Amino acid sequence: MSNARTSRNRLLTAAAATAMAALSLTACNDGTGTKDQGMSPVASSTAPGASATAPGAAPSSSAAKPAPAPAASQQSAGGTSSGKAPAATPTGTAAAGGSGKGGKGGKKDATCDGSNTKTVAAPLSRPVNHMLLTVTNTGSTRCDLYYYPALRFGEAQSVPPVIEDSKPQAVVSLNPGESGYASVNLSAADGSGGKGHTEKSLTVYFMGRTPDQNPTAGATPALPAKGVYIDDSLKTTYWQSSMEDAISW
Repeated sequence: MSNARTSRNRLLTAAAATAMAALSLTACNDGTGTKDQGMSPVASSTAPGASATAPGAAPSSSAAKPAPAPAASQQSAGGTSSGKAPAATPTGTAAAGGSGKGGKGGKKDATCDGSNTKTVAAPLSRPVNHMLLTVTNTGSTRCDLYYYPALRFGEAQSVPPVIEDSKPQAVVSLNPGESGYASVNLSAADGSGGKGHTEKSLTVYFMGRTPDQNPTAGATPALPAKGVYIDDSLKTTYWQSSMEDAISW
């Protein structure tokens, strides 16, 4: 009985020693494929693709920045701020009112007037109390529109003043079939203009290359049958290369 108990105790002791050795091997083995089961993997605090920069920290100077937008062209009525003529104005034309040269051999362009253009006068609903003059080159060669239209409503003895701020940076040149524009402020929108009356006829004269040159052949565009109402605030713009520039004044 005593011997059996002793043998049993020895077996239990051997089994315990074997179990302890296995546990020791599991806890200490590294690089053999056996992992420490007593420690859980550390979870990454950074999401895939996210920056490792701590919240509130300045971004890295190497971070990509959006490319700057192309500088916008600053174009004034009839010309650009750089002094170049707009796309609609042929190369070689001079500043508004200057001498225009174009074509082969530097030949001067013709002056636009009533003999080589067609003029249309159309009252506008917007802007109010405005009228748009459209001059189209009906000739076979390029012509220049100098300065501004010299307008004569009815039997008026003087022409309306020009809006100086509307002066373009280049003379408006028209190839055959192209058009130039000017807008006419007929009367004050708030009714402040004096001596208001209605006129039913209009003559448009065209200026030459120099300010003191007499107006060339004029045009007599038709007005509405009821006429147009004008007052002392009557004024016109310089010739413009686009309708948008003309009616902006």
